[in-house]
Formats: sequence, C-alpha cells, structure tokens
Amino acid sequence: MSNTFYDLQKQRRSIYSIGKNVNVSTEKLQELIKKTIAEAPSAFNSQSSRAVILFGEAHEQVWNITLETLRKIVPAEAFAATEGKINGAFKAGFGTVLFFEDQTVVEGLQKQFPAYADNFPVWSEHSTGIAQYATWLALTEAGLGATLQHYNPIIDAEVAQTWGVPSTWKLRAQMPFGSIEAEAGAKDYMNEDDRFKVFGA
Repeated sequence: MSNTFYDLQKQRRSIYSIGKNVNVSTEKLQELIKKTIAEAPSAFNSQSSRAVILFGEAHEQVWNITLETLRKIVPAEAFAATEGKINGAFKAGFGTVLFFEDQTVVEGLQKQFPAYADNFPVWSEHSTGIAQYATWLALTEAGLGATLQHYNPIIDAEVAQTWGVPSTWKLRAQMPFGSIEAEAGAKDYMNEDDRFKVFGA
C-alpha cells in the first residue's frame, strides 16, 4: 500500500496493544531499522545515534529487566498495574529498538568546535528524536504498531552489561513494536490559532 508522508503521520500512533503476529521477517525489519536510522539527519552529519535491536528472547529480556528494576522502587500496592503494563503493552510485542547517543561523538564535536560546545548535547537530543520518529514512521509503513518509552536511566547499567553496550552510549529511549492488536483511540488536536503564527502569506 502506498502512503503519503502525511498519511503515515496520521497512522502513526502510540499502540499499547501489540502482539507477535508479524509477517515481516526479522532480517527485513532489522534492515529497515538500520537504513532508517542511517538516513536520519544529525548536526554536522555527526551520526551520533546508535541502536540495539532486540527480537525473541532478547526482546522479552529487556522488559524483564525493566520489570524487576521497577519492582524495587514501585510501591507493592501499585505494582500489579505496573506489571500488567510492562507485560501487556511492551513485552507482548515482537521486538524492541533501544536508542542511544554516542557521547564520544558529542564530546569530540565539543572539542573540535568549542564555540558551539553547549549546543552539541542539545543537538544530540534532536538527532535521537529524529531517528526515533523516522523509525516509528517506518514501522508504521510496515503495518506495525509501536510506542516510545523512557525507562532510562534506571535500566541503563543492566542493559549495557547484558548486551555489551559501550559505556559511551547513552540510552535515550525504548521502542517496543509488534502487530497491532487494538487500534489507538481518537486523537485530539489543539486549536491551530493557539499553535501557529503565519506571516507574509
């Protein structure tokens, strides 16, 4: 099915009911994710974005890590809801993309261009945001649902140890994805006049 960019933007939603009924191979999905992130723009073409792509038991393991980490800090009376969310909305999916930013690249640019030193960490966040959104749209085009999660930094150390992630890679987000088992609800939009100003048209 051919989609315009705007169509994909409208289709991309936070899908919290995902499953493993995916007809795309892991080989094609990893190729799609790699190419999408490689083409995402970055400041000075720094290419600071990194990703760890998890399928199968590895995908489930990252959510087991998250769950057991949360078990230590979430009040016991509230943990059942947390466990249900982790298992049902994230672990139930087909895979997870872990997004990182390589701090070696950021620090190198700070040294190379000291006049912009304060900006490079901010621009790094822009880069990962673009990479995340591009990946989300690519998965949408493939007919899959996803959400964007931020359990960093509480899971950072164990994630790094489990998958041999370099210490210079800073975890920025987690994107569980899978088959769409239930559609998202209607999306509300704020008044355009409160959001946009146009001059010279």
